[in-house]
Amino acid sequence: MKTLDLSTLGLNVCEILHNAPEPVLYEHAIHFEPGSRICSSGALVAYSGDKTGRSPGDKRLLRHPDSEAHVWWGKVNRPMEAPAFATARERALDYLNSRDRLYVVDGFAGWHPGHQLKIRVICSRPYHALFMRTMLIRPTSEQLSAFGTPDFTLLNAGAFPAARLEENASSKTCIALSLEEKQMVILGTEYAGEMKKGVFTLLNYLMPKEGLLSMHCSATADASGKSSSILFGLSGTGKTTLSADPKRHLIGDDEHVWAHDGIFNIEGGCYAKAIDLSPQSEPEIFQALRFGAVLENVVLNEDNRRVDFHDTSITQNTRGAYPIEFIQNARIPCLADHPSDILFLTCDAFGVLPPVSRLTPEQAMYHFISGYTSKVAGTEEGITEPTTTFSACFGAPFLVWHPGKYAELLAEKMRSHRAHVWLVNTGWTGGSHGTGSRIKLAHTRAIVDAIHAGVLAHAPTVQDPFFGIQAVTYVPNVPEHLLVPEYAWQDPLAYRATAAKLAAAFSANFQQFQDGVSEEVRAAGPVHA
Repeated sequence: MKTLDLSTLGLNVCEILHNAPEPVLYEHAIHFEPGSRICSSGALVAYSGDKTGRSPGDKRLLRHPDSEAHVWWGKVNRPMEAPAFATARERALDYLNSRDRLYVVDGFAGWHPGHQLKIRVICSRPYHALFMRTMLIRPTSEQLSAFGTPDFTLLNAGAFPAARLEENASSKTCIALSLEEKQMVILGTEYAGEMKKGVFTLLNYLMPKEGLLSMHCSATADASGKSSSILFGLSGTGKTTLSADPKRHLIGDDEHVWAHDGIFNIEGGCYAKAIDLSPQSEPEIFQALRFGAVLENVVLNEDNRRVDFHDTSITQNTRGAYPIEFIQNARIPCLADHPSDILFLTCDAFGVLPPVSRLTPEQAMYHFISGYTSKVAGTEEGITEPTTTFSACFGAPFLVWHPGKYAELLAEKMRSHRAHVWLVNTGWTGGSHGTGSRIKLAHTRAIVDAIHAGVLAHAPTVQDPFFGIQAVTYVPNVPEHLLVPEYAWQDPLAYRATAAKLAAAFSANFQQFQDGVSEEVRAAGPVHA
């Protein structure tokens, strides 16, 4: 661990642990962080305090003449003026200067050597340092010795609150990002996921400026790396489960960039949900949560230090972060050729979207911008029937440009590389939630296998009467009556009423994007809304 001078940032703490290895961070967590433990598998168990998830409503973007015209201002990107950003940064520096020691982690974002950013994280908790050492790409000793000035600096003073009376501050939490100064400040939240998503937000601004598509998706490839696929999907759609495919190599589970010469993972680690985790359900993830990994907000058996993955008394958002090389079939370095297939995963609890449909480029843009899935009764308090959920580009909280910008890049790359786009429903069939049944995972896996094998590229299709998409009518090892929703329902009138209701929800949601897309894309939505 080299001595590091941070005085140019205004930091003058006596003890700075620069790129401390995992055993040192473990020791410091046990000694200096109340509640931290080592569980039976060897992972570090840490707790994030009051905040056990992200705070998207508290994200702020510095308004600056150089980027102002590019930013999609609104609920996702709320403006922060220069004086308020300076106050937040000064508040963070004051807190960090008051600590006995600081932890500095240097790493890379992006596996592609030509598009790699040098990231520096400065924090006061060893848990946060270990988390970002896990999630960033870990430099070699030679790379660290030549690291030099970082491209982006993250100041995590999350234990210290924001000034609530300051302009633009809505709570004690503030996640403030300056695209021009390449700095991010975190106040009022110790949830580690804010750091990783802050880096992703920066990439979501920089990559499209270079004509590259940053994506909130998982990615896999065949053994050669010449045939890859990307899987978009919101929580609960199967993005992580379907990317953990023993027949394919894992490129990454969450954040990628589609460059001019292929795709690459942004991160050096994975951040998986741990609720109900078991060696039977997710063997690769279960074995990855060992020494060097971080388990966040889980409950331990105090006698044997085993994790109770079913206990959600702290939060349902229990998480595990681990280096990607802990997954046996991970492809290192995490790069692959251009995708031959793009999968939009949706869990349609209304049961009216086909299990698999082929999309035109315009339909792909429409559904990409929509980012649809649904929640079912019992998942959240107050939900008594299926509810629609839309998140632009399957990752609205992390976008900077208008969603149309990302959709245009997707369509351009899709056309250039002749990629097929598929809408895959992992939700219900034969009726809505409570009447129909969840599509079997075995059937969804058969669909994904058929896509990867090229079987569906020329499979027969029929146009869906409500959404205009081409429903595939033959998939090996999937019953044909399930592939056309109207045939799977016993009550045709109920099917049509439900389909019309969902189509109307799509159309209503898309109104906010009308001005940012072409007429062709606007016309690619539902045909009977």
